Amino acid sequence: MNTKEVMAQYDKYVMCTYGRIPVVIVKGKGLKVWDLDGNEYLDFFPGWAVTGLGHCHPKVVNAVRNYLKKIIHVSNNYYNMLQGKLAQEIIENSFEGKVFFCNSGAEANEGAIKLARAYGNASGGRYEIITMENSFHGRTLTTITATSQPKYQKGFEPLPQGFKYAAFNNIKAIESAITDKTIAVMLEPIQGEGGINVAGEGYIKALRDLCDKKDLILIFDEVQTGVGRTGKMFCFEHYGITPDIMTLAKALGGGLPIGAMVAGKKFADVLKPGMHASTFGGSPVACSAALGVFEAIQKEGLMANTVRMGEYLLEKLNELKKKKSIIKEIRGKGLMLGVELVVPGKEIVEKCFKEGLLINCTHDKVLRIMPGMIVTKKQIDKAIGILDRVMT
Repeated sequence: MNTKEVMAQYDKYVMCTYGRIPVVIVKGKGLKVWDLDGNEYLDFFPGWAVTGLGHCHPKVVNAVRNYLKKIIHVSNNYYNMLQGKLAQEIIENSFEGKVFFCNSGAEANEGAIKLARAYGNASGGRYEIITMENSFHGRTLTTITATSQPKYQKGFEPLPQGFKYAAFNNIKAIESAITDKTIAVMLEPIQGEGGINVAGEGYIKALRDLCDKKDLILIFDEVQTGVGRTGKMFCFEHYGITPDIMTLAKALGGGLPIGAMVAGKKFADVLKPGMHASTFGGSPVACSAALGVFEAIQKEGLMANTVRMGEYLLEKLNELKKKKSIIKEIRGKGLMLGVELVVPGKEIVEKCFKEGLLINCTHDKVLRIMPGMIVTKKQIDKAIGILDRVMT
């Protein structure tokens, strides 16, 4: 089949729920992908940050290949060899507690919401959760309600009850939103879909103190920031605090679907058998892939590379900003950077694609630039060169 035939097949049989670029990707290796016509692209936004190690990292591929020969699926009514091992790896790299496995970030956030409500209802009928303006927590009915962006909620009313919204980076706004029904505060330490907005250190520390004072659960959505993306294994480490619950997905599986909800020791046993479940959550193959991700990060020095290349990419983007009046601001941490423009960014993304660079635009005017942890200076220079030409 050629590109037009594949697109025609999609038009006939696949629901049109995405605005797709007219290209059929057939192969990926590292930060490069190739389309059906043999064109090569430099991928600086690999699958919404899913392939954090780049495409088809050898340690992930080998881990998956080895387990596919043994068993693909094990029911969660039984134990499997790798789920406990992966949970231990996550806990030893984050904070003391336990892990619930699922298949996506939205599911992980649903689990966090259910856990918070279960705890709150058992301790005085508290169920309200405060989330932030411009947040994004998933596409299920509950998580689009937690997402304080009307464009994701429109057309799906009536929405579930029990959510209140507060301005990001504003501790007084959260204080004002708290009622006797509030049980938790949920936020992304760096808002992804909201435009790469970084939480301030003072704000996060004040929020931790406020949650302790009011007996509220602090939930960190690290679906996009987790597993090395910001130069720390988890973004909360930048702030010198520990959340009560953390959610993960995307880069955790190195390309395979897996999500996780990490609950601190105080909340680890709130959900009892029968209260929550996931048919495919924590499958042997997905866990094997995730263990391959941790092995690669630890044995190949990828965290240090993320810090170095993140600093280099930020430096080059700031140099570009000095030359281009179209750039308003650059922000982020590690290899999670946003370039805010003074004009819509859709055309720039399209022109970069034609030049062989894959990036993303969110919140209308923010270019998301999030290459894998294996990125090199040479690849960054090439990407900056393309951006320079396109903006000119």
